[in-house]
Amino acid sequence: MMQINSSVQVATAGEALIDFIAHADGRFGPCLGGAVYNLSRAIARQGVPTLYLNPLSRDRFGRRLAQGMLDDGVYLAVPEAVVEVTSLAVVNVDEQGHPDYAFYREGVADRATSAVALTQACRSLDNLSLVCTGALALSPDDGDIYLPWLAAQRQAGRTVVIDANLRPSVMPDLEKYRRHVLTALQYADVIKASDEDLVCLALPGDDALAQAQHLLQRSRAGVMALTLGPKGAVLLTRHGQVFAARELEPIVVVDTVGAGDCFLAGLVVAMLAHKLPSDWGRGAVSEEVAKQLLTSAIASASLCVMRRGCVPPTRAEVLARLVQVPYSFTR
Repeated sequence: MMQINSSVQVATAGEALIDFIAHADGRFGPCLGGAVYNLSRAIARQGVPTLYLNPLSRDRFGRRLAQGMLDDGVYLAVPEAVVEVTSLAVVNVDEQGHPDYAFYREGVADRATSAVALTQACRSLDNLSLVCTGALALSPDDGDIYLPWLAAQRQAGRTVVIDANLRPSVMPDLEKYRRHVLTALQYADVIKASDEDLVCLALPGDDALAQAQHLLQRSRAGVMALTLGPKGAVLLTRHGQVFAARELEPIVVVDTVGAGDCFLAGLVVAMLAHKLPSDWGRGAVSEEVAKQLLTSAIASASLCVMRRGCVPPTRAEVLARLVQVPYSFTR
């Protein structure tokens, strides 16, 4: 435990599940997944000591999820397996490689936790500077688990990163879900969202950039990272700066499963490398820092989409891609 206490820089909280991904012949193949699970592995594979806070099941799938994290260097806050079963997702991928999900989430292991348990696990970490959550953790049904924990982390001075990563198809009351996501985002120092997330949130604005600016200004966050698929990504700051970047070479997309998670991992790793404070977007951000943050995130996502399922890149792979591939960067 002493090694964990002294080394962990990032703690993640949210779903870990098995994705059953549809193949062309109609069969479904099981893959380790879940947005926060993918994010945890992706950050750890880029060399940042990371602690996953939720429990995992003692069933076969839970053991595979635990081993997958341990193999990538993720620490488990709850190393003892629990009796609850593993969450499942059925994933159909369309012709453009975009996934559609159906989730099975009642009585499952990763939801068998509490705000007190999450907060206590973080309290013991000497060098914890950043926490991440999002996706299914933003369900209204789990608000009593994650919102008090987020409030405690913000009060402790840690950088709070939240990935909107909406899942509207599995929320029975879409309006309630939207309201809860917007409430949860009030705890964020850094918000990550896709253009599709912003459409789902029904925000005002003629385009994704205008919607993102609306969301940032009505939150307490200092920074928002907006992903635009093949058009790259944009970094917006409360200070009023807007930076945009994209790769200039086309890539062959195998599927987009985990792309957003790997994007966020690349962003987080670069943020930590620059030792940015939790309120860094409230003042002017240098072009060089913004460029390094965006290109690190985009390279991470690009390497993911060229592989089937979510296979996060290592930091060495990301750095190699940054050298090999030309980027457009504007402000």
